[in-house]
Amino acid sequence: MTNTEDMDKERALRIVFMGTPEFAVASLRALVEGGFNVVAVVTMPDKPKGRHQDSLTPSPVKLYAQERGIPVLQPPKLKAPEFLSALRAYQADLQVVVAFRMLPEEVWAMPPLGTFNLHAALLPQYRGAAPINWALINGETETGVTTFFLDKDIDTGLVIHQEATPISETDNAESVHDRLMVMGASLVVRTVRDIEEGRVQPLAQASLEGGAELRTAPKLHRETCELRFESHTARSAFNFVRGLSPYPAAWTTLGGKQLKLFEARIDDHPLSGAKPGDVDTDGRTFLRFACNDGWLSILSLQLEGKRRMPVADFLRGYNWTR
Repeated sequence: MTNTEDMDKERALRIVFMGTPEFAVASLRALVEGGFNVVAVVTMPDKPKGRHQDSLTPSPVKLYAQERGIPVLQPPKLKAPEFLSALRAYQADLQVVVAFRMLPEEVWAMPPLGTFNLHAALLPQYRGAAPINWALINGETETGVTTFFLDKDIDTGLVIHQEATPISETDNAESVHDRLMVMGASLVVRTVRDIEEGRVQPLAQASLEGGAELRTAPKLHRETCELRFESHTARSAFNFVRGLSPYPAAWTTLGGKQLKLFEARIDDHPLSGAKPGDVDTDGRTFLRFACNDGWLSILSLQLEGKRRMPVADFLRGYNWTR
């Protein structure tokens, strides 16, 4: 088959893409620039913004789709008859989902070749909404991306492809997010091509467990992100901070105000009787919190009502006579 014939075949496959944030844009762009026929995009409704919520912000996926002239659907409800009718009219052969919502069966079962999702973890590990954060919080040294066919449960479908990457000591949620975004886009293209060519041999997730304890990745809430030093070693507190950095950010309180923590390091200074949560500082260069077995030294932080800053800048302006 010639390259032209191969491209024509790729463009014959009708794809509906579903996603919302920047993480999803990389996969959509890879498909479009790879010559695949993305006939429509489904994304979240525009979000109100501003003090009076009187203006709307489109999702990154919508903005990219509009730039490329791709039709956009923004259903408030995925089971609404008018949405299902509009989606069916695009006659998709395949649906691709990246960082979107849980789909009802009426949607994921619609195309003849199925619907697959890109997940930012090595399934069956870290099923759930925040896999990047939880892998770091739990001190994992490896993560990756998985494509899998959707079924009625969350993140349990047959696995198509996986690709792994190491997590280093210097990684945080942002750096892993950006790396998996690029890896995921490549894996999405590979998955679409293999589905089209009939080369996929999906595997049940149970066959990939290998006897390991399965960890989940539940949605993050404000209370989830509070760093309670009495529950942490210095190592686990360090992982907690980087696993939530820069967003939504780990937090504690200082002087009755919320203090967000973005960068930290394990400090080998002896505890000398300090209790978890105790604060130690010279008022100029370091600020550290006691954990169960040692100190966590904070390098970058943001006090409620202030901007993010290095710890030395913070200490110069903070009144310690509280």
